[in-house]
Amino acid sequence: MASPEPPVFTGLFSINGATRLYGTIGDPIRQLRLTALMPQVFAAVGANAVWLPFEGGPPLLQLMLDALRGRMRNLGGFTVTIPHKTAILPMLDRVSPRAQASGSVNMVKRDASGALVGDIGDGLGFVRGLEAMGHRVRGASVWLVGLGGVGGAIAAALCEAGVGRLLVSELDDARADAALARLSRFYPDVPVASTDTPPNGIHYAINATPLGLRPDDPLPFDPMILTPDVLVTEVIMSPAETPLLQRARTHGRRVHHGRHTLDHQVPILLDWFGIDANGIDIVRLVRSIP
Repeated sequence: MASPEPPVFTGLFSINGATRLYGTIGDPIRQLRLTALMPQVFAAVGANAVWLPFEGGPPLLQLMLDALRGRMRNLGGFTVTIPHKTAILPMLDRVSPRAQASGSVNMVKRDASGALVGDIGDGLGFVRGLEAMGHRVRGASVWLVGLGGVGGAIAAALCEAGVGRLLVSELDDARADAALARLSRFYPDVPVASTDTPPNGIHYAINATPLGLRPDDPLPFDPMILTPDVLVTEVIMSPAETPLLQRARTHGRRVHHGRHTLDHQVPILLDWFGIDANGIDIVRLVRSIP
């Protein structure tokens, strides 16, 4: 039996006194797709909620946390993007083991006791997106380039999913050392090591750096130095075809786009904030939204 078509949007909820406020805090924020995507998701699932962009640097971060601690009772929670994912972690009352292993947080809510709780969905969304496209993670050998907020989250999620071997490359030695220490503490059974050169015998090569956001960025790595069977994967969502993926595709290599991470992260967000999807296939819905 064919799956039902995604809902047709006839309009969004009017804002009223019962509307719950959600959003994303970051700097910059204008490139974010969630601000356009989530209002349509809320309308489809029947949630009286809005998603707002909160653009600002470090001073706004503390202001948002103060509001969430009880001063703004209709604020349901928010996600965190650059440059706050790492800085926010020690400011929270409690974070998940996954966030501790990642060294970053991108989802924050207030629990029943009033405590601020954080988790990270970037890596989990990436792993689910990879698996949904038919790529097995458990037992795989992976090369991850970049251990910032997103890279650290992907590293932890890969270890949590049972990756066979994880090799990482990071230009910042202190960041690399801290990430490796966290991963070995939380996932002692997963072989994790640092490498300065592209490794052999890997299944997936992942760009978790921001290189590719701008057209004049250098490549994070040259996909042509890898064997032809390696899947070249990207976390950048816009542009959809980064120079890395363009070069790989031009030379007949298999690629995996950054949009798959967002497709599978939206259901994680709804679950984190306690919003019922009402039986709707959220991944399919997100894919249908331009």
